[in-house]
Amino acid sequence: MHADHPHLMTLTPADWQDYALIDSGHGRKLERFGRYHFIRPEPQALWAPHFEPAIWDKAEGVFAPSGEDKGQWQLKTHLPERWEMQFEHLRFYALPTPFRHLGFFPEQSPHWQWTAEKIKRFITLYGRAPRILNLFAYSGLASLHAAHAGAEVTHIDASKKAIALGFDNRGLSGMQDAPIRFITEDAGRFVEKELKRGRQYDGIMLDPPKYGRGPKGEVWQINDDLPHLLQNCASLLSEEAAFFIITIYAIRTSTSAVRSAIMDILRPEMMSDHTSFEAGELCIAEDRPDGRLIGQALYTRWSSASLS
Repeated sequence: MHADHPHLMTLTPADWQDYALIDSGHGRKLERFGRYHFIRPEPQALWAPHFEPAIWDKAEGVFAPSGEDKGQWQLKTHLPERWEMQFEHLRFYALPTPFRHLGFFPEQSPHWQWTAEKIKRFITLYGRAPRILNLFAYSGLASLHAAHAGAEVTHIDASKKAIALGFDNRGLSGMQDAPIRFITEDAGRFVEKELKRGRQYDGIMLDPPKYGRGPKGEVWQINDDLPHLLQNCASLLSEEAAFFIITIYAIRTSTSAVRSAIMDILRPEMMSDHTSFEAGELCIAEDRPDGRLIGQALYTRWSSASLS
């Protein structure tokens, strides 16, 4: 074992009132989003469900898969098109999407809380708001949480629908005046433009999809395009850089590989013994004392020595 390889960490969400993993098993999971319950495929649920089928049968929505990342929702008629939810100070909408999720990823909330701590320490140390870049930012919860903590956020997503949902969530949270720039653009193209403009950021968050398209037809393939994007992101980090987070879903890789990719692009001074480097899994746990864990994504995150 190499001494510079830390133990992998498992992060599970806390402080949620409006979300819970109720049960899982036989390749599915039963979750509560606000008042409503949903069943989604979960290949990692190799065990038997804890609750009887009658509990599962009460779900308002079931996602029926028809192939990798494809399928359709079977929804009960009384389910609204979307409904309000809350996490800490944020209010936002949940809704069934064609991509089997419900408009946000609750397992990412430990990143939001960790980022907020770094932002507050940065403000105390440097006396200014950190400039944060959020790529593949989707419906805006990470951006809103960071802005509430005191950051200036640039929020990038290629989907106009995702940006529109981000606007709606901003309004629902009463954060219309928050310092967030919402931009509909391909992430790689935007980063290249920022390099040419000489812009720098104190923190960067990435949640890249396995596959995607930009607003002008740009094609994103994570295995082909991520290494170059990471190199460019490293060049955007300021001298006072506070943190760097990447979360990766649904690809055949390992946490060790993701961690090594990030280590390879950071400046030597950012890899001192005093910096914080974490890697592991984002998981959700069944909502009971002996609840089983289900891994949802791999992550790696770095923070500077001054903020560790």
